[in-house]
Amino acid sequence: MRLGTATASLAMVGALSVGVATPASADSASLASWSPDLAAGEAAGVTLDGGTARLAAAGAYLARLEEGRPVGAAPVPTGLLTLLPQQLDITTDRIVATVLGDVPVGSAAVVDIRGRRSTGGWTEWIPAGPAHSAAGTGSMVAELPEPTSEVQGRLVLTGPQGGGPAVRGLTLTASPATKRLSEGGPGQAALSYRVFATREGLVGGTTANGHVITERDHFVALPSRRGLSPRDSSDYSVKVCAPNNGRCAFAPVWDVGPWNTRDDYWNPAPTRQEWHDLPQGLPEAQAAYKNDYNGGKDQFDRKVLNPAGIDLADGLFWDALGLNDNAWVTVDYLWTGSERLSTVVGDLPVLAAPNAGAEVVGIAVDRAAVPVQCVLGAGAARWVRIGVDQYLAAAAVPGVGSVMSCPTGVGGAPENTGSRAG
Repeated sequence: MRLGTATASLAMVGALSVGVATPASADSASLASWSPDLAAGEAAGVTLDGGTARLAAAGAYLARLEEGRPVGAAPVPTGLLTLLPQQLDITTDRIVATVLGDVPVGSAAVVDIRGRRSTGGWTEWIPAGPAHSAAGTGSMVAELPEPTSEVQGRLVLTGPQGGGPAVRGLTLTASPATKRLSEGGPGQAALSYRVFATREGLVGGTTANGHVITERDHFVALPSRRGLSPRDSSDYSVKVCAPNNGRCAFAPVWDVGPWNTRDDYWNPAPTRQEWHDLPQGLPEAQAAYKNDYNGGKDQFDRKVLNPAGIDLADGLFWDALGLNDNAWVTVDYLWTGSERLSTVVGDLPVLAAPNAGAEVVGIAVDRAAVPVQCVLGAGAARWVRIGVDQYLAAAAVPGVGSVMSCPTGVGGAPENTGSRAG
């Protein structure tokens, strides 16, 4: 139950031209600046014509206009252009983004930035906000949560079809890092919350990252693009567990929804995009449905009809978790922890013990990321523990590499892997 894809019409009452500006707040010798090749980016709801990026006629998803629109405004088509990562010669935690192009009134062209973490994964996508005057007119700034030497940008276009932004180029400039690496230990658990899950359906439709939904598909949607994986990737994955049968599924985040599109409710209030007065882990839709928060409405001024904080694709809903109706589930947002994550190849049964004949307690779907806690055995009998009493055959997780051996008494979890529930 997400917003779906559609077109919208907004009147344009004028146009803004956004030009390149050079940051002036730092010694230019210490900066790293580059212009990503738009044509090399992965487009979802975006088309490139003569090197200019515009909203596509199909494939965009509906979201709130990124700039200048209050909560309650009608949704507009939104397209994403995920650019190639950039390896830097410096360590940075601050990126200035400057868009070159035409942005009519009633549309927006903004940039999301993320950085490679010390654990090997990525930070969440950080939407760049208006820069201070020292960064130059027309610039946007993204403050990353930790220092990094590899960054990636994503161009976000919003507006009416046929009259939205026209972006001809983008300049990204990295400043030397001022933050220190997090001191969280390697076993720091991912955030975990109990939320209401609905079935997405929409077979044949296109997700926010450009994936065409198939029958019995395996992915999830969360109501913020901060944790949206690029198409066919597992950069952001979740573990979803059904309380009625104890089954769990590991799956990637490939869509945005339900209800809201700017509600990263798993984040604390200071960094949450909107709804800062809600407790961490409480989706806005749940607060609206149960407590009449925001007058019982979502960000588009629609009456919230259920408290959903996650959508599940049909195969995940029916087959992996055995659900017959919408239900409360426990969700681990795996990228928020410090455990090493590796990508699964193929849909695999999760077993209760490191034995091919053990009880099946869930599924890790193709291209999901799973936490690699420890390994045991060798050769064809090598197993990976991915949770308490949850194991996968190591051969199906080719990126495992060198990992600590599981301690004696393999049924328990390693130290410091408790969950934080809201």
